[in-house]
Amino acid sequence: MPSSFDPATVAALLDGNPAGVAVLDANLRYTYVNPALERLNGLRAGSHLGRTFSEVLPELRGQAAVLRGVLRDGRPREQTISGRTWAAASSDPRFWRATYHRLETGGDVCGLMVIVVEISDVARQRAELEEARGHVTLLSTAAVKIGTTLDMDTTCRELAEFVVPPFADVAAVDVFPPEVGHPVRRAEPGVLRLRRAALRGRGPLDEQVQRFGHPGEYVDFAADSAVTRCLAENEPVLDDWEDHRRGRSAFTSERITASQALGLREALAVPLIARGRQLGTLTLVRAEGSPAFSDQDVVVARELAGRAAVDLDHARRYDREHSIARELQGSLLSEPRGPHPHVEIATRYLPAERGALVGGDWFDVVPLQDGRHLKAMGDVMGHGVEAAVAMSHYRSLLRLLAAEDLPPHQILERLDTMVERSGLDRAATCLLAVVDRFGGVCEVASAGHLPPVFIDPGASRAHVVPVESGPPLGTGFGGYRTTSVPCGPGTVLFMYTDGLVERRGEDIDVSVARLASLTLPSGGSLEELLDRVLDRFGGDAEDDIAVLASRIREDPPVAQRRPVGSA
Repeated sequence: MPSSFDPATVAALLDGNPAGVAVLDANLRYTYVNPALERLNGLRAGSHLGRTFSEVLPELRGQAAVLRGVLRDGRPREQTISGRTWAAASSDPRFWRATYHRLETGGDVCGLMVIVVEISDVARQRAELEEARGHVTLLSTAAVKIGTTLDMDTTCRELAEFVVPPFADVAAVDVFPPEVGHPVRRAEPGVLRLRRAALRGRGPLDEQVQRFGHPGEYVDFAADSAVTRCLAENEPVLDDWEDHRRGRSAFTSERITASQALGLREALAVPLIARGRQLGTLTLVRAEGSPAFSDQDVVVARELAGRAAVDLDHARRYDREHSIARELQGSLLSEPRGPHPHVEIATRYLPAERGALVGGDWFDVVPLQDGRHLKAMGDVMGHGVEAAVAMSHYRSLLRLLAAEDLPPHQILERLDTMVERSGLDRAATCLLAVVDRFGGVCEVASAGHLPPVFIDPGASRAHVVPVESGPPLGTGFGGYRTTSVPCGPGTVLFMYTDGLVERRGEDIDVSVARLASLTLPSGGSLEELLDRVLDRFGGDAEDDIAVLASRIREDPPVAQRRPVGSA
């Protein structure tokens, strides 16, 4: 049997099946036999296990070639066979209908499933055979249909879509609120509040059941509802019309009336548990005209929920780390205040798509003496909580060093040494710019970062200034240089991280050169400039983007200046 099948689950699923079922390994040796096949073959399960098909049933050894064919090409076979087994019977040959299915796990062939019914009362047994086959197929395909991403809501939606319509007419997946993020309003005493992560109905039911709670909404469950009971007992709970009449299936009578009007007659609530932790519930509902849930259905639902819960737990852990990193980065990337009334600052941070871990992009503005100010743009290598924490470490050290009033290259030298000695194992690129609003000059130094862009007021093109770049911070190599660039009133200094320009399959120099097309009319808005930049360059970014634009305001006309010493 595939390694993902638990022996106890296999026994629970197949032991009670009236069809004879066997599992053979790739060498055609028996690894499982259910009681029905024991009776058909006249041998106990222990007499099968470890022996080949031909050794157990020498009269049917000709079928071994058919079994090997199924192993080879994966195409199921269904045959009528005859012969004798060890079961006590007349000397006349017996007839069986047998189907053979190849079993795979992780893309590797691991054996065969053999399902056999003796030809008598064929119609009933064929139905049972089809049900068993359908359950096996459902479980076998779950691994490739559920958990295709690390997004929790996507995984929940895949689970709901997977079971409707093969296993239920309606499916709902409800999960506990996330641990990180905005707090959820408290429920009334005795009420369980879960977040509806997915809801799916068969055909017209899909739209009609949305009244029970759209995905993203919080749904309340009474203490005696099937959902609450299944979590309390850690066991599947069937909720039938008797429970409906007692009011145990939902919190409000309106919901009971609505479910009756839609013909929903029976629900099966199954806990989603991974690593001993409850994540939520899977609720399967069948309507009038569908068969009631059987004991086998409950076993299949439990196995399916267990597999899906593992994928949900992976997504939950990822989402928790992503949320923590996002909260941390968001708090550290709060809008910097202008260092002086004569200096304008505009910033943006644009995270990559939801499926990506948060990065270590950061920016800062620090006022210095004599009307100067320091601007920083950096990018810590890597992603996740560790990158966000490292980013905080870099920014704190930079602010400490900025107070010493050093030129940019010396700040980078000191910062590189401090990070290397601190044992922080996250390198980072960094671009520093010290602007002197009185001297009309900008001193720039780079630690492996992309060059700055200067936009003169009213100019037809910007300049991408080639700054000599040293190694990233944290390497301990040093070797940084300061470049002086004219930067008078009205000139915009534009700084950015590589997410803005880096594109797969394109040389980075080509990407950066496009920034020379940036323009801004004299007195134009920095906020509008950043909006245009992100609209133009940030649409297909694969990494986080941080951008910063600043300029010194042009002095007002002499007539508008306040006389020295005036109030």
